[in-house]
Amino acid sequence: MSAVAPAASPARLRLDRVAWMLLPAAPFVAVLAAWAAYWQIVRPPAATLPSILAVVQVVGDIAGDGRLGANVLASLWRLLLGASLGILTGVVAGFATGLYRGISEFLSPLVIFFNAISGIVWLPLMIGWLGIGTALAVFVIWNTVFFIVFQNTVLGVQLVPEVLEQGVRALGAGRLETLRSVTLPGALPYILSGIRSGLGFGWRALIAAELVGAPSGLGQMIFAAGDYHRSDIIIAGCLIIGVIAIAMDRWILYPIEQRTVQRWGLITDAEKEGV
Repeated sequence: MSAVAPAASPARLRLDRVAWMLLPAAPFVAVLAAWAAYWQIVRPPAATLPSILAVVQVVGDIAGDGRLGANVLASLWRLLLGASLGILTGVVAGFATGLYRGISEFLSPLVIFFNAISGIVWLPLMIGWLGIGTALAVFVIWNTVFFIVFQNTVLGVQLVPEVLEQGVRALGAGRLETLRSVTLPGALPYILSGIRSGLGFGWRALIAAELVGAPSGLGQMIFAAGDYHRSDIIIAGCLIIGVIAIAMDRWILYPIEQRTVQRWGLITDAEKEGV
């Protein structure tokens, strides 16, 4: 007769959960430790690689005088404008295209062609059309977000099992009701996955656009710091960009995506219960 393993205590379960939550921080701790060790041994020039303490101090300085907050808000505002436009147009166009496979196949080469052209490539042309400022950054973000959301939306609509739509129609539902109760919910996880990926790429494209095409923002702050060889500000800006990206993904986008997946029953009951 086989022995039954004793159940773990609540305290042990909480400890395991905390350890699992802290595990993603381990690579960052390793990088910081390597950075600190290298700086202590080599002592490179401040213009080449600052110490961790210097970066922390400059973050406090630019936060205290308001520069950090102003640049972060400027970047987030441009991201909000460009991403909202990209998501809206991507979902609407993708949903309409996904409903008709012939149209989807017809547009596929065109979408692949423009999706292969990075939004940054358009900068020289768009600077002449739109000038330096918010409009230019919004276009670059839209160009990045739109195609990712569009393609995911088309895929999501086309992967909804046709038998489900036929079942709802057999119960007397019309075309609009079928789209509302079956097609949209079935495609929603794919749409949210596209939005999550699109925002990540859009944030990266925004910073690149701000390097040359904006009077303010985190990208412009980094670019301006390069003129004065302020590597502490450059690295601080890079760290802030990464932290904001992680915060948006883990605290906003990922929970929304998980709740959507759970809501529409695309994971097993065991996974829902955390088993």
